[in-house]
Amino acid sequence: MSERRPVHLVREGAAAAAGGADRATDEKLRALHLLAEATSSLPGNSGIDAWLDRFLATMIQLTDAAAGMVRVVADDGEQLRLVASAGVPPEVMARERLMPIDCGACGDAMRGAAAHPGVSPLPCAQHASLDWFGGFSGMIVVPLAHQGRALGVYNLFLREARRLPEDAALLYRSIGEHIGMALENARLARENLRMTVINERQMMANEVHDSLAQTMAYMKMRLALLEEALEGGDQARAQKYTADLQSGLGEAYADLRELLVQFRSRMDPLGLVHALESLAAGFEDRTGVRLTLENRLGDLNLSAEEEANAFHIVQEALANVARHSGARSARVILEQQDVDYVFAVEDDGSGFFALGGRTAGGRETGALRHHLGVSIMQERAQRLAGRIEIANLPKGGARVRLLFPMNSAERRGAA
Repeated sequence: MSERRPVHLVREGAAAAAGGADRATDEKLRALHLLAEATSSLPGNSGIDAWLDRFLATMIQLTDAAAGMVRVVADDGEQLRLVASAGVPPEVMARERLMPIDCGACGDAMRGAAAHPGVSPLPCAQHASLDWFGGFSGMIVVPLAHQGRALGVYNLFLREARRLPEDAALLYRSIGEHIGMALENARLARENLRMTVINERQMMANEVHDSLAQTMAYMKMRLALLEEALEGGDQARAQKYTADLQSGLGEAYADLRELLVQFRSRMDPLGLVHALESLAAGFEDRTGVRLTLENRLGDLNLSAEEEANAFHIVQEALANVARHSGARSARVILEQQDVDYVFAVEDDGSGFFALGGRTAGGRETGALRHHLGVSIMQERAQRLAGRIEIANLPKGGARVRLLFPMNSAERRGAA
């Protein structure tokens, strides 16, 4: 004969079951709300960072999370870069700016492209040596994927650990896929922008070239007329054609300078690093100088216009190496120094200041400062809110360095 449970225990059990069902329903409703937000407010060709900030705030509000982060795969494919956060202290953001792609629960989510609800953030605290993570009892980890390829991950940090129902976890994964689609769209938009910039620059370069060619043809005709005037002893005509040649030469020089400054080379649609790799690959064949590229940056987040300016500065520095240094080898180094990106071109030649004098403290002379190549580099550096440093190396050779802020807002202020 079965034992009869007291009525009040039966009622409490039923109430607990009902409460659990209500919590599961709440989780589903929250996930559905988030999915609706994701599908109705995907960004267009721009504004992905601001959209991620807004969406992360919405996720935190609807999941009762205390904080959240969004990370995407960095350019090197081996790290995750922090692109959005909410409720995260600045010191934690600084330490978590880049992390290994296979780290902990985030790495598990990236490899399996599956959501991990209710995991503990304690391993994060141990790995990062930050007590901040220890203040949470649970963490939701969801991959950002597009067509089966993991593009990043987002984390929600919970004060109280809880398990998500299976169907709610699936909805969270759908949200991650929609964010992944937005990230992929943003990447394609950046590539399209690069192509647009390339096409515009090439079109303008062609226009300048055509104008220069016409000017040169005009000068050639005037030169023939000048020779005839001089042979005939017609001083008045000779003076006129000489003035025409001077005017045409000035116009041609202005056109050529504009061509050099703005449109000399085409930017690679695959980005700055790929463009520099291509430049290094054929440099020795063209110049006789062996060139190596050392990329020490895990991630490089520049706009298409910024990439073009940085590329032209490096290219101009290498042109100086090939023309003036007498070097046998050179190298291009991309690295980080404090809060700046640093692009350096070093060679083993005769030294930059062999072209002129050298002031106290190693600063360039007036003649060097106004050298055409240096002026071009300085103009482009200013557009990046950066500066150019030129120095002879202690063991021989020279170094040209471009330093500009990693903070995109500072760079935009100088554009």
